Amino acid sequence: MAISIKQQYRSEIGVISEILQVTMNCGMQGTIISSIARIANLSHYTAIEKCQKLIDFGLVELRTDKKSRNFVITEKGIKFYQEMQKFLEIAQEIKIRY
Repeated sequence: MAISIKQQYRSEIGVISEILQVTMNCGMQGTIISSIARIANLSHYTAIEKCQKLIDFGLVELRTDKKSRNFVITEKGIKFYQEMQKFLEIAQEIKIRY
């Protein structure tokens, strides 16, 4: 008997939250886009698109060197992530889908 696992719908805020969490967990050395995509379960293209949005708003920065391109959460990104987690906890308590 096969068990069907329904793919959980993720809103953009949920995806953004996951990306910020991945970059925060990687600290100041940051992480490459393929790691973000893998850990957040996103396509490479979607990960790049969402990271660019976060860069545009100053929540993440791109640091490049000769070998790699690392995405690093900014101080503003950390504060935004912490506030978003408070909101998501309340949303979950009152059963708002996010």
